[in-house]
Amino acid sequence: MSLPDIQTAIAKAESDAGRAAGSVTLIAVSKVQPNARVEAVLTEGHRCFGENKVQEAAGKWPTFRDSFGAVDLHLIGPLQTNKARQAIGLFDAIHSLDRPKLANTLARLAQQEGQCPDLFVQVNTGEEEQKAGITPADADAFIKECVALDLPVKGLMCIPPVSEEPSLHFALLAKIAARNGLSGLSMGMSSDFERAIALGATHVRVGSAIFGERVTG
Repeated sequence: MSLPDIQTAIAKAESDAGRAAGSVTLIAVSKVQPNARVEAVLTEGHRCFGENKVQEAAGKWPTFRDSFGAVDLHLIGPLQTNKARQAIGLFDAIHSLDRPKLANTLARLAQQEGQCPDLFVQVNTGEEEQKAGITPADADAFIKECVALDLPVKGLMCIPPVSEEPSLHFALLAKIAARNGLSGLSMGMSSDFERAIALGATHVRVGSAIFGERVTG
């Protein structure tokens, strides 16, 4: 699918769900993509991208921003506390706030730097041992803890288990967000973003459908 195809599909999903046009932000997931592919999407006019690693993002986005102007850059992968200061200076949003130690580090750095990206708390809706994220049972308390630290928590993020119906996880995430007064829902990827939009997604993370399969090695 081309970028316009994805944008059209998102607009249709918004309309089908009775939502306002433009209420969903498309994050083009550019992690592990050749610079030529990313540049092609920038040339088409898209300006919101997602990266998994701080170092990879730091190696390419300052140059792209010099060439193309302002870009809305989102960290969608795990964040190590020792990379937090660099992440604050590089990203406009971080979708992987997933533990108290990271929350405390970001709060301290935000005070020092006088700024902080928008934050999404990652919820491990499937309670999978190999995945990061706060469990659903602990989410309310952790969100309150982050708010008490004056962190700019805008919403929640989840990555559903690959073997389960994602809509169940999207609905759970939306329920947790609603009871905590959060409007942001970062959920839905290339294969299921329409279902995520139907259940309230405000940010969808689409990579392979835009860029093609990731290049590794």
